[in-house]
Amino acid sequence: MPDRASTRTKAKTPGSRAGKRADHLDVARAKILAAALPNVTFDGWTTHLLANAAKEAGISHGEMRLAFPGGVLDLVDCFLADGDRRMEEALGERDLAALKIRERITLAVRTRIEVDAAHREAVRRAVTIFSLPTSGTYGPRALYRTVDAIWRAVGDTSTDFNFYTKRAILAGVYSAVTLHWFADQSEDYAETWSFLDRRIDDVMRIEKVKASVKKATNWLPDPVGLLGRLRYGRG
Repeated sequence: MPDRASTRTKAKTPGSRAGKRADHLDVARAKILAAALPNVTFDGWTTHLLANAAKEAGISHGEMRLAFPGGVLDLVDCFLADGDRRMEEALGERDLAALKIRERITLAVRTRIEVDAAHREAVRRAVTIFSLPTSGTYGPRALYRTVDAIWRAVGDTSTDFNFYTKRAILAGVYSAVTLHWFADQSEDYAETWSFLDRRIDDVMRIEKVKASVKKATNWLPDPVGLLGRLRYGRG
């Protein structure tokens, strides 16, 4: 699915002028984001924050506009995309093949949250700004990107209808757990991980019910084909 809201640049031919330009902008984005994060708690995700971060990072105004053409919304999107990248790197160091699918998903969701543990307020403010109508499709696209990254990281290769249902279900789980995390004051976020376990249990029960229903209805005739035969039979 194309992600027009994402600030990540499409791959260019190595060594090409466009490729070097894209690499240069990636460096500019990383520098601006690094300069912005310490101040998000105080300033929020604002145009003022973006301008000051670019100045502190030594990035010109023109270069900043090229790096983040959508302004502060692109900066927020860059922050969330970077979290997805860091989650994938962390999971790449784990032996996921030795885990059951339930354990993989639990670990992946927990890892995605933990990589931003030092920036919880920045995540909270990012979720808040992306929930506003003025953010357009940034929020849904960022959420889709995250759950898609989680499923791919744990080895999902589905291409049928399950591809979408898996991501829709996980989007609900991830959103609920993240909101719970924002208010969690327990040691090492123990309450959040307990909440995550319960949500994953709910998902697994739903999957078992779906599997049982599918198995029980396999002997039934295809309703579309049946209706078609009835229709033409009457003719």
